[in-house]
Amino acid sequence: MKRDSERSFGAYNIADLREAARRRLPRGIYEYVERGVEDDIGLAANRAAFAAAKLLPKVGRDVSRIDMRTSLFGQEMAMPIIVAPTGSAGLIRHNGDVEIARAAAAAGIPFTISSASTMNIEEIAVAGGRLWFQLYLWADRALSHAAIDRARAAGCEVLMVTVDIPVPPTREFNLRNGFGTPFRIGPKNIADILAHPRWLAGVMGRYAVSGGMPKQANLPKEMRTSVTKSAVIGAAFKSDNLTWDEIRSLRARWPGIFVLKGILRPDDAVRAVDLGADGVIVSNHGGRSLDGSLPSFSALPAIVDAIGHRATILLDSGVQRGSDALRAIASGASAVMVGRAPLYGLAIGGEAGVARALSLLAHELRVAMALTGSRTVAEITPDLLAAPRAEA
Repeated sequence: MKRDSERSFGAYNIADLREAARRRLPRGIYEYVERGVEDDIGLAANRAAFAAAKLLPKVGRDVSRIDMRTSLFGQEMAMPIIVAPTGSAGLIRHNGDVEIARAAAAAGIPFTISSASTMNIEEIAVAGGRLWFQLYLWADRALSHAAIDRARAAGCEVLMVTVDIPVPPTREFNLRNGFGTPFRIGPKNIADILAHPRWLAGVMGRYAVSGGMPKQANLPKEMRTSVTKSAVIGAAFKSDNLTWDEIRSLRARWPGIFVLKGILRPDDAVRAVDLGADGVIVSNHGGRSLDGSLPSFSALPAIVDAIGHRATILLDSGVQRGSDALRAIASGASAVMVGRAPLYGLAIGGEAGVARALSLLAHELRVAMALTGSRTVAEITPDLLAAPRAEA
C-alpha cells in the first residue's frame, strides 16, 4: 500500500483534484473556493491569458538534469512556487491550515498564513518550514498591529499586506448557496450539507466534539466569534480607509520582508517600492475581487518594466499548471503563488492531498523546463515566449 505522500488519489492534474473536491464538499463551500465574483469574467480571463501565451522551446540542449531550485529574499526554495493565503482552509478540513503548512514545508516552499485563518499563527507555526503572514486590516487597527507582532515572534519572515479588497466583493452565488458571513444552516443549504456526510462528520463534527465551531483565530480570545456568529465591534475586517500613509506606517512597524499583494498598475508598483516595499505580488485576487479586472499575467510585463530592477515581483491568480509558472517566470516574475490547487488537495486528502497538488505542479514545471530547454530557473528567459502578432 502506498504511503500517504505517494498517493495519487486518482488525480493526474489539478483539474482532477478540483473535480474530486467538488464531489467531496457542499456546494456552498466548493463554490466559495472555486468561483470568482459576479459573472466570473476575471476567473476565465486569468486562464485565457496563460493559454494565449505561446512558447518557443529551445532544442539541442542537454536537459537530463533539471534544477528547479531558486532563491527568494535571500533564502533557497525547492521550486519557484509559494502557497498563497487562503482563509477557508478550516472549513474544508478540520484544522486544515496546519496540514497545508506541513505539506509546503515538506515540499521546501513557503506557506502564507492568512489573517482570516481559523487557526492562530502559533498553532500553524508548529508545522515549521518557511512561513509568511498575510494581513487584512481589522477595524480596530490595534488588533492588526498585535497580529503583526505575533507573526514576527512566531518566525514569519514576510509580511504580506493585501490591498485589493477595500470593500467586500459581490458574490451572489454565496447568497444563493446560503454560504455567507456569518455561516448559518438553513433552508438554502441544509439539503446540500446533509448530502455530504463525510464532510459534515469529518469537519464540522470534529469541531463540535473538540471545542466548538471554527473561529477567526488571530484575534484576542475575548473577541473571537465562531463562523456562525457576527464579528464583535472592531473585529470585522475594514480596509476601505487604507491609504498609502498607513501602508508606510505598516512598513515601518515590520522589520522583515514587506510585500504588497493585489497590484495591477505600474504606478502603484512604483509607489509601493518608493515607500519601502521589498516586493509586490501582481494579483487580481484570483478573479475574486473586481470582475473584469486585468488578468494578473497580462499586467505582469508592464510592472516588470516599471520596477523589475528595484524589487522582487511575484505573480498570483490563475496558476493551475506548472507551465503557467514557467510562463510567469519567463515574463519576469521570480515565483508564483497558488491558492486553489492546495485547497483541492486538502479537501480530498488533507496533508497528503496537498502534497499531491504540489507534486503535480512540480512535475509539470520540471517537464515544461525540459521541453523548453531550461535546465535551471535562471534559464527560463523572456525569449521562450513568442511575441503576440500585431493586428493588421
